[in-house]
Amino acid sequence: MKNKKTDPRQAAAKCLAAVLAGASLSRQLPIDEKPLKPEQRPLFRELCYGTLRHYWRLHAALMPLFKKPFKSKDDDIRLLVYIGVYQLFYTRVPSHAVINTTVDAAKALGKPWAAGLINALLRRCQREGEALFSNLKPAAATAHPDWLYKAIAESWPDHIEQITTANISHPPMCLRVNRQQYSVADYAQAMAAVEIDASPCDFANHGLRLHQPCGVDKLPEFESGAASVQDEAAQLCTTLLDLAPGQRVLDACAAPGGKSGAILEAQPELAELVALDIDDSRLARVESNLTRLSFNATLLAADATETDIWWDGEGFDRILLDAPCSATGVLRRNPDILLHRRANDIAALAQLQQQLLQALWVTLKPGGILVYATCSVLPQENSDTVVAFLADHADAELLPISADWGIPQAAGRQILPTKAGADGFFYAQLRRKA
Repeated sequence: MKNKKTDPRQAAAKCLAAVLAGASLSRQLPIDEKPLKPEQRPLFRELCYGTLRHYWRLHAALMPLFKKPFKSKDDDIRLLVYIGVYQLFYTRVPSHAVINTTVDAAKALGKPWAAGLINALLRRCQREGEALFSNLKPAAATAHPDWLYKAIAESWPDHIEQITTANISHPPMCLRVNRQQYSVADYAQAMAAVEIDASPCDFANHGLRLHQPCGVDKLPEFESGAASVQDEAAQLCTTLLDLAPGQRVLDACAAPGGKSGAILEAQPELAELVALDIDDSRLARVESNLTRLSFNATLLAADATETDIWWDGEGFDRILLDAPCSATGVLRRNPDILLHRRANDIAALAQLQQQLLQALWVTLKPGGILVYATCSVLPQENSDTVVAFLADHADAELLPISADWGIPQAAGRQILPTKAGADGFFYAQLRRKA
């Protein structure tokens, strides 16, 4: 007897149950979409990403409707309800199709007992309409966990609506045009020839924002390195590094290699680029990305704080520290963080960031520049971290960043995410005094 075909909703429920149990969305997606046909995968991904972006709003509205809590072994059914309600309110799928297919997905999961429950719940939600979401607390209304909403509101009271709206929106697809192969205008023209429309990014000089996302296989000469997918905020690192021929540059915490590629495109005549990352498997992605761009780098798998293990004693002219962080500036691209991150993670991350700065600072040549970056919007990981580091290092000088992007902070500049624009990002530029 042949196995029944997997449905995108069934696969999405399994995927989200695994994410809820602690799995990374980026690693779980390929596993659960494998049984699906290629034409089913866009819907599967939309359901996974969309339901996670709106999880806390759906959770707050739906939990009171359940007569008794689901057992953990039935989280897939609870999440299937969330998936169904997400489709009712946030997609264009007709209501009758949503209800029927969601009920069928419960049966496909081997839990036919849930079919009637799901049918009744979805029909009730359909009748109630937007009233279903009335009277929610501000955090739930914006689909954020309480601790994160409070942290953003305290840090950015004048921007809370902008940030929370961007965090649950569909992110734009941005490209970094390889300046060694194309000008931005010429590559935009090449894309237009294959009916892909794009506009220059607001701040990144070599960036293009697509009007509609597409697969990289549709992009002209992608496999030969003509362009790379990278948000415009991440592209700004190369200007701050002030690159020049003959320099020795360290890209710390380099995986998956987007910034390493950007550095070499901006200055292909470096003496050496060292790409360092603690995860050997992720370092393989750095190598793959650089190979596509026809660049080489020295790849090192090691903990950046253990300089006695990986550093050869030769100083670096430039260091990019894209530090591990809460990723609260890129939630729309990694919505599983909304479930996995906790309030007490932030202090631990800030401590790690200090350790990385302390360790890498000794590898920087006098007169050299270190660019500290995160994709966080929380000052505790950003300007506070840099201010604390400066207080402990008399040989560290904060360089002012004169730019038309971001908001100036006590140290560095903060980019806040916008619905149609850049991700949230922080940069600070430090020079080691001679």
